[in-house]
Amino acid sequence: MGAGIAQVFAFAGYRVVLVDLAKEYLDRAIAGIAKSLEKQLRKDSISDSQRDATLAAIQATTDYSDLASCHLVIEVVSENRDIKKQVLRKIEFAVTDECIIASNTSTISITELASEISVPRRFVGMHFMNPVPAMQLVEIIAALQTVEEVTAEVVALAKKIGKTPIMVSDSPGFVLNRLLIPMINEAIYALDEAVADAESIDSCMRLGANHPIGPLALADLIGLDICLHIMEVLHADFGDSKYRPCPLLRRMVAAGYLGRKSGRGFFAY
Repeated sequence: MGAGIAQVFAFAGYRVVLVDLAKEYLDRAIAGIAKSLEKQLRKDSISDSQRDATLAAIQATTDYSDLASCHLVIEVVSENRDIKKQVLRKIEFAVTDECIIASNTSTISITELASEISVPRRFVGMHFMNPVPAMQLVEIIAALQTVEEVTAEVVALAKKIGKTPIMVSDSPGFVLNRLLIPMINEAIYALDEAVADAESIDSCMRLGANHPIGPLALADLIGLDICLHIMEVLHADFGDSKYRPCPLLRRMVAAGYLGRKSGRGFFAY
């Protein structure tokens, strides 16, 4: 996700600093970006010079101090409140008070995260979709503390990198995940109750609802652990039983069957 965000900003002509814990993660990210650009090159959707310029615009580092000159920093770490808060404090220590700090969280309250930094007026949510280079939507979420000028600036930036920004309220799951992940969870219930097999459930949604990918294949693409986490947040924050994660989803995650990234989920890869 972070590599995808770095790619779209660099492709749009911005200088990008990509920070991660270790060089091996950065090497993997840069390799992924290069592979993505090569794929676009083969399709004649970009030129050699655009590929080269995009890669040249990205500085990979493990040192937070390299963020000092950045005007916008987007946090894209795992969906864990404590980890995000730790990272946000490190970012704030490295940047100026005028730097906009954004979170790509898909479920955690932007207002809660904003309260962790000393200049919350410049904090905002920018929820990108995966894969970032291909997906148009960016949900923009203002915290209670966010000033209008910051919101307007990130909306303009999203447009400049070719995305479609949509303002949504700071509510659990925002809009997309509040609708999408419970649908996936219901598909898992249908599978667990033997209403149909996995391929048939997905075929019903592809052929009957014109979805480009079935809900179970989409769960594998997103990662079953991520789907479970989002359902747990929705269930806890709303206190509504309709968001109860399917027991089969819990068992799949416990077994390590996380989808494409593990080689096995509802389908084999």
